[in-house]
Amino acid sequence: MKILMRLLVAVALILGLAGAAGPATAHPRFSALVFSKTAAFRHDSIPAGVTAIRQLGAAHGFTVDATEDAAAFTDANLARYDVVIWLSTTGDVLDDAQQAAFERYIRAGGGYAGIHAASDTEYDWPWYGGLVAAYFRDHPGAVNPQFQTATVKVLGRGTAATRDLPRRWVREEEWYNFRTNPRHTVRVLAEVDERTYDPRGYSVPGGSPGMGRHHPISWCQPYDGGRAFYTAMGHKAEYYSEPLFLSHLLGGIRMAAGVARFDCGR
Repeated sequence: MKILMRLLVAVALILGLAGAAGPATAHPRFSALVFSKTAAFRHDSIPAGVTAIRQLGAAHGFTVDATEDAAAFTDANLARYDVVIWLSTTGDVLDDAQQAAFERYIRAGGGYAGIHAASDTEYDWPWYGGLVAAYFRDHPGAVNPQFQTATVKVLGRGTAATRDLPRRWVREEEWYNFRTNPRHTVRVLAEVDERTYDPRGYSVPGGSPGMGRHHPISWCQPYDGGRAFYTAMGHKAEYYSEPLFLSHLLGGIRMAAGVARFDCGR
């Protein structure tokens, strides 16, 4: 009996030490800046997105600052962060000097995570277009519902952004169509299945076409010395309470920050 009790105590101590060490090992600390300036359409979900990312940081061991001030884009300030998260930014949000500082930040090995309307941003800055990989074109809304439930096909489920997701993920979203298909330059993490909703967008009378059989909705890529992750999901405030979406977002942020494996070659 004494031998059995000693064994049970030893196992309990080992499990206790493993539990104490686990979170620090699983979630290395890093710093994130959330940038949500808008110069065109403004999503009312931005406050919910900022709150959700702050909560993810508190739960998973990374610090979060948030700003809508483009003056934060200086060499000295950006150097404080492992990843800059562009949360539903729109329009022309940085001047030439701020753009140059962000380019230097990425070239020095920084991380970029774009959420939803980050692809509806800086159309006249080709370098940013390469970073986000595809500009927003339109979404359903003129001839069909703006928000539709569709099936997302999750690809490469071994990444931090996809490992908790089902292979076929059914959810509601405002499904973006893009000006170009980035699949030949990025690693696509998820596609939306156009057979499960009406993808026709509003930019052409009668409805512009969708993107066809392979319609990327989330991807990642190494870019100009840094790391880039983008997800087109995240329009509504309530989406930032969805456990699966938050897992996807957290994984993408960690990948872009360089603390999760970044296997994002094409």
